[in-house]
Amino acid sequence: MSKRPLIELALKRVRNRYELVHAAAKLAKELYETGAESYVTEEGIPLKKTVIAIDEIAKGRAIIIRKTD
Repeated sequence: MSKRPLIELALKRVRNRYELVHAAAKLAKELYETGAESYVTEEGIPLKKTVIAIDEIAKGRAIIIRKTD
């Protein structure tokens, strides 16, 4: 995993920036609540859950369920 979230790749998987922010926030909250382990960079710095969430969306590991009208 890179140091910074792959924003451009994550934006290709959602409709717009608002949807990315909303999905990443929900996923980050879920990561906090489940006690998921943090990734650690090569320098030994743990990444924040929001960075992990955006990375998961960018890599296609997170499923975004859209509410249809």
